Amino acid sequence: MEPALKTIYKDKVATELQEKFGYGNVHQIPTITKVVLNSGFGREEDRKAASEAVIEDLGKITGQRAVPTRSKIAISNFKLRIGDTIGARVTLRGRQMWEFLDRFINVASPTIRDFRGLSIKSFDGNGNYTVGISDHTIFPEIELDKVNRTIGFDLTIVTTATTDDEARELLTLLGIPFRKPAEAAA
Repeated sequence: MEPALKTIYKDKVATELQEKFGYGNVHQIPTITKVVLNSGFGREEDRKAASEAVIEDLGKITGQRAVPTRSKIAISNFKLRIGDTIGARVTLRGRQMWEFLDRFINVASPTIRDFRGLSIKSFDGNGNYTVGISDHTIFPEIELDKVNRTIGFDLTIVTTATTDDEARELLTLLGIPFRKPAEAAA
């Protein structure tokens, strides 16, 4: 069975994008290629325990084991050596990507405290969107009783769109709750 958000993309979003931007070929229609979650905890005094907690919680959220990221240089002021674990990342593609985005849009983002929508200014100029999540407990997979530390991470949605306007329209049609223009200026 196909993920619900992918079905919405195929049935509704792709045709609306083709009509709005006048694509001559169906392969020109922007789509989402991957979602990357990246968390850093470089300043933690207990890096080993922090890395285990972050990898475990990112695995629960995404359904895929996180890969630890390691330092490439040594910084003596931070007591950091080459090869120390300083973060974790997960790259989602295919079915897991669509299911994660569906959960993020419909379940997790509305539970963010004082949520007025995601910033519309977080596009990178090439059609990719990044948003910072400061608290991982917005996801229902995380049991609040077992949380020792709150984990923040960046969520990057990589698209095949060539401009930010195309990517913004794609994500809006998929249901990403962006701030209204009047609220974005405030």
